Amino acid sequence: MSKPKTLLINPAYSYGEGNVWKSVGSVMPPLGLAYIGAILEQHGYPVTVKDFQADSQGFENDLNFLLTEKYDFLGFSATTPQINTALKMARHVKTQRPDVVVIFGGVHPSVMSDEVLANETVSLVVRGEGEQTMLEIVSGKPWAEISGMSYKENDKIIHNPNRPLVENLDDLPDPAYHLLPVEKYHPTTGAYKQLPAISVLATRGCPSVCTYCHRQLGKKIRTRSGKRVAAEVKRLHDNYGIKEICFYDDTFTINKNEVYSFIEELKSYKLPITYVCFSRVDSVDYPLLKAMHDSGCHQICFGVESTNKQILRNIKKGISMEMVTRAVKDTQKAGIEARIALMIGNPGETEETVMDSVSFAIKLEPDLVIFNVTTPYPGTEMFKWADENGCLITKDWDLYDLKHQVMNLPTLSSKEINKLYTKAYRKFYFRPRYVLKHLLKMRTKNDVMNAFNGLRAVLKI
Repeated sequence: MSKPKTLLINPAYSYGEGNVWKSVGSVMPPLGLAYIGAILEQHGYPVTVKDFQADSQGFENDLNFLLTEKYDFLGFSATTPQINTALKMARHVKTQRPDVVVIFGGVHPSVMSDEVLANETVSLVVRGEGEQTMLEIVSGKPWAEISGMSYKENDKIIHNPNRPLVENLDDLPDPAYHLLPVEKYHPTTGAYKQLPAISVLATRGCPSVCTYCHRQLGKKIRTRSGKRVAAEVKRLHDNYGIKEICFYDDTFTINKNEVYSFIEELKSYKLPITYVCFSRVDSVDYPLLKAMHDSGCHQICFGVESTNKQILRNIKKGISMEMVTRAVKDTQKAGIEARIALMIGNPGETEETVMDSVSFAIKLEPDLVIFNVTTPYPGTEMFKWADENGCLITKDWDLYDLKHQVMNLPTLSSKEINKLYTKAYRKFYFRPRYVLKHLLKMRTKNDVMNAFNGLRAVLKI
């Protein structure tokens, strides 16, 4: 008897006009699906991964692709901006193949299980980390016995107990990169030196309590061994020619010992690899930054979000401007570009606090700044606050894209926030000093293309 076949899907989504991410955003692999694919293959189950974010042929053609083969299980991974597209795709397949088991997982279904299961096309929701849960589903284990899963029975929604998090990430196999269109991935404009590039996971979880972040992967930090991460980077270089790695963990540098281990192992391979990462300003120091630079790190993005003390308290960010200044200056001193992210429209925001953040960024002179409109995603403390206090303008998930204002703040209107979004970008980037500084730094064709694409993105805002 043949084993059941599974198709795992990362739906496409698009940013609207005027959103900076429409022009500069990255396309990186759905690592959650790639890990699930690796686990299923490891146990002998046939699996296909289709990443429509990287490889879409247009929505109608994507729908037709889903019907080219018969699958027993259809698994969708969806963030909030993807959920509506995922549900449309699932509905299309279910009408043609009523016997297929439709499974939803990812951030949005994990925190909005009841809403997702209310759709008649959805059979199951996998909550949290999905590797073992999906394996048990595909292997035929009774649904009532599978932790980390929600399902419908006689029109009643049943939530099984949560599944414990994967304690030792080194127990997981490498993601099934061979199931992905590796050649079609690329980082954010201005955030890479070389192509081809891809993302790699070094940690799961985040110890911070910021109100705008969900905690699907837990507060406890779990870290892969630095040697294991470096070995995966080497395999990506040897098998796919990868030259640039993007560590999009919440805080890549949270476990400094493993970062040092990664650095030493990577340097021993003598590969022409460069890399970037996300971090917090309170989890780096100069010796670590210098060691990272010497091993190929060329840019770090720090989430700052606001420069106003009260707003930082409101969103439980847990940082100070002294920390920000030190981290940015140490990063640049080490030879690494510093990119900071700021949000416009936090609870308590006024035009004055927004422009104070812009002025601080201009004075600090990081290499790049990203401004996002504050978006209270489902499952976060901020979403709960906004919902309970009547501050949500809409629950049209397509608008939760870091550009549209979905919270009604008493201190700033949506129109004012949109104006400030445009003003912030242009005030920071259209300065003669900034333009001249970056013109003088250009050395390669890639530098010129990044600058051109960045300028075009800002002009479109």
